[in-house]
Amino acid sequence: MQSRRLFIGKVASGLAGTLAVPSSVLGANDRVRMGIIGVGDRGLELVRWAIATPGVEFAAFCDVYSKRLETAKNVAPAAATYMDYRRLLEDKSLDAVIVATPQHLHCEHFTAALEAGKHVYQEKTMAFTVEHAKRMRTAFLRDGAKHTVQIGHQGCSSGQMTDALSFLKPELLGKITAIHSHMYRNTPHGKPQWERKALLNGINPDQVLWNSFLGEAPKRPFDANRFIHWRYFWDYSGGNVYENMCHQVAFWYRAMNLQIPKAVTMTGGIYLWKDGREVPDTMNVAMEQPEEILFTWDSAFGNAALGVTEDVLGTDGTIEKGNQIRYAPQKVNRPDGRELLGRSTEAPAAHMQNFVDCIRSGKQTNCPFETGFRVAVACRMAVDSYRQGRTVRWDPVREEIV
Repeated sequence: MQSRRLFIGKVASGLAGTLAVPSSVLGANDRVRMGIIGVGDRGLELVRWAIATPGVEFAAFCDVYSKRLETAKNVAPAAATYMDYRRLLEDKSLDAVIVATPQHLHCEHFTAALEAGKHVYQEKTMAFTVEHAKRMRTAFLRDGAKHTVQIGHQGCSSGQMTDALSFLKPELLGKITAIHSHMYRNTPHGKPQWERKALLNGINPDQVLWNSFLGEAPKRPFDANRFIHWRYFWDYSGGNVYENMCHQVAFWYRAMNLQIPKAVTMTGGIYLWKDGREVPDTMNVAMEQPEEILFTWDSAFGNAALGVTEDVLGTDGTIEKGNQIRYAPQKVNRPDGRELLGRSTEAPAAHMQNFVDCIRSGKQTNCPFETGFRVAVACRMAVDSYRQGRTVRWDPVREEIV
């Protein structure tokens, strides 16, 4: 009975409530002047979403690689360019900043942006380590909700979220005991996932602020391969856990208000691409949730047949989420139940629109800081489990992985 009450309460509260209206809220007719730190491929996609959002003026780019700034100017020719993010944050006319830098730099740039008085769209995974997550939380709490924060798990603004919430009812699902998720891709022979060798041609170390890229990571001489292929290396990346598992976890953590796992076990290896990468290409993660739910995720880059799916498994029904989302009854317990097909839709840039709307209204974003925090810790637990070759556990009192 307790589990049922918790289920109802957590789902009901998962997307409810708003923050106090920030003191820096903008009027409906005020333009939001926005900049970005980190203009790689993903950063430029976010810039295009921002430019497509009514009432946004894109005003500034920052990247440690001057060549990327040249490319970015083609997207917003009138925008200022910087190689030092501190110069961008000094611009008092900027209202908001997108942080889309490599994962190990998120904490540095997020905290600096908030302290500079900017609203922040923080690309996923929010924090690289538990220590970073705590430092980001300190900055967030110190800000006192004066500025809007959106974490870049865009599925939280999708129409599928609306449909999932309509399906997440005890009378439809009964007791949920498992969430089973997949993420599978394939690429042509000779084209490994995240491989960008073409970008290595002609890269000049004089064009790169190498020490700024390293941040708190171990100091090394300039290495063009590590710079371009940063997703391959543990110093800067959490691999596919931080690239894609985080999105699938974030969707259900947000929808069901799931908490940090009690224990996580990750296994796998580099079975496919022996190209110097450190992060695995084939993996399996099992997260023991305190809600008495086993959340599993498996992924590989050598076959796309299983695609990207999540199934929420309850005694009375199943939510199946892929390209579409639907509910299917378990006939053994709901013999008269019928299937329900999700029908809600949202534009691809809905998450950015939600960010801007919340800057204006002061309401809580669709993926708020707290969700990002819990997802980041879960992802870090998976990576630590894999690297240490053992199950890791979460100490909720000390807030540490043990």
